Amino acid sequence: MIKSKIRKYHAPVWDEPLVMQMGKAGRRGAIAPVTEGAIASAVGPAIDLIPASMRRLNVLDLPELSEFEVQRHYLHLSQQTLGMMGISLFGTCTMKYNPRVNERIVYQPFVSEVHPHQDPSTMQGILEVVNRFDHLLRKLSGLDKFVFQAGGGADAAYTQACITRAYHASRGELAQRNEIITTAQAHPCNPATAAAAGFKIITLALEDDGYPSVESLRSVVSERTAALMVNNPDDIGIYNPKIKEWVDIVHEAGGLCFYDHANFNGVMTRIRAADIGFDACMYMLHKTFGGPKGGGGPAVGAYGCNEKLIPFLPGPIVETNKDGSFYLRDSNPNGVARIREFLGNIPTVIRAYSWTRSMGIEGLRDAANISVLANNYMEKRLLEIPGVTKGMPDVKGRRLEMTRYSLGELTDQTGVSCIDIQNRMTDFGVDAYWLSHEPWFIPEPFTPEAGELWSVEDIDYWIDVLETVCTEARTNPEIVKTAPHNQVVHKQNSTNLSDPQKWATTWRAYKRKYAVTD
Repeated sequence: MIKSKIRKYHAPVWDEPLVMQMGKAGRRGAIAPVTEGAIASAVGPAIDLIPASMRRLNVLDLPELSEFEVQRHYLHLSQQTLGMMGISLFGTCTMKYNPRVNERIVYQPFVSEVHPHQDPSTMQGILEVVNRFDHLLRKLSGLDKFVFQAGGGADAAYTQACITRAYHASRGELAQRNEIITTAQAHPCNPATAAAAGFKIITLALEDDGYPSVESLRSVVSERTAALMVNNPDDIGIYNPKIKEWVDIVHEAGGLCFYDHANFNGVMTRIRAADIGFDACMYMLHKTFGGPKGGGGPAVGAYGCNEKLIPFLPGPIVETNKDGSFYLRDSNPNGVARIREFLGNIPTVIRAYSWTRSMGIEGLRDAANISVLANNYMEKRLLEIPGVTKGMPDVKGRRLEMTRYSLGELTDQTGVSCIDIQNRMTDFGVDAYWLSHEPWFIPEPFTPEAGELWSVEDIDYWIDVLETVCTEARTNPEIVKTAPHNQVVHKQNSTNLSDPQKWATTWRAYKRKYAVTD
């Protein structure tokens, strides 16, 4: 039953050209001051400071615009792309509000203008934050050391795969231990990164309880086992209560155990990786810990491990001098090579440290509790909508901070797909929901995750929009199949997405592929 008033909505639409098509010769947003005579005399011509091999042969092809024109252009673009950011229950990603105070901090010159090649003595404050956050995550995980070089969850999983390789090589067992075990519902980055590191992958199928049995694990563990890489709870929201037994089985065979904590939000302060026996884990700072997510740039996969794996961590590593100051140990004698440049994305580490300190242990527990409560509230309401079923419905017990649902029944009855419904929901001012990692083993999936951010009114509105669209699918399916109608662009012909001749990610490519002349 719909509880909210469905609001009228239309995204801002501007007939906005490309920035390269704007401006006129001679316009300027700023004019550099004339160099003082004494400085010019002492330094000489600026061109002489640039090596001949690095000098441009042609004038840089950039549009010439006033500051106001630039500001207006990007404001229009932001309204078109982010103007509908209303309610985003984006499952498996724990989308959170990013506090403005943290953004202000990392935009300050003492963060934004730091050069990674500076002497460590000149960036003691930043190194102290990294060190402090390392210790906070040690308390949350029970592990012994964290590094922040990895540029996201997949990078952190790859870190584990490389460390697994280095650890077994140090013991003379790498040729023998060439298999990594995961499950069908583990995040795809776990088998993918293990394969990229040269391992064979064994994927365990899900069984009646929603996770593989202990017996199936025992059947594949052997002297060839290098590691177990798994997330728990998984993206369906199911927690494997026998996970400690799993870890013991792998350890008895001589393998390592890695805990993919992408779904940590619902179990913060309740589960510590080391207490279960894991050798290493990773956290998503750009999701769970309040950092921004998007664009492939700001991500950080915080990677932590126990004492026996510390020798294999990639450098540089922040260490403490006897006087309490900090230095960088650039290399680890047995460590793996860098996963990413320098220390990683330090501004997001600072954001996450600020967020965690402001939350405190009580706030983190409240956030986890609210996430689980909100998810189970959503489940009750969503399953009342005709055509919506729960993924693996025979699995008893409550799900944690997310549940994967299926619109398969509705699709069978109406021909309207989960993607059609996803598109249509954006017409009501909510973000498109997350579907599922592929391959889909739940038909027509969608995976909402409320987290701790959204009010009950927001959650109700999101559910009411879904119910409205599901009703439209039965009464007026064409309006759903042809959606969106109230967005910047309408339904696209997806064939262009797979045609390299239509891609144009640079102005030069755009001119060439679309025969544009200056």
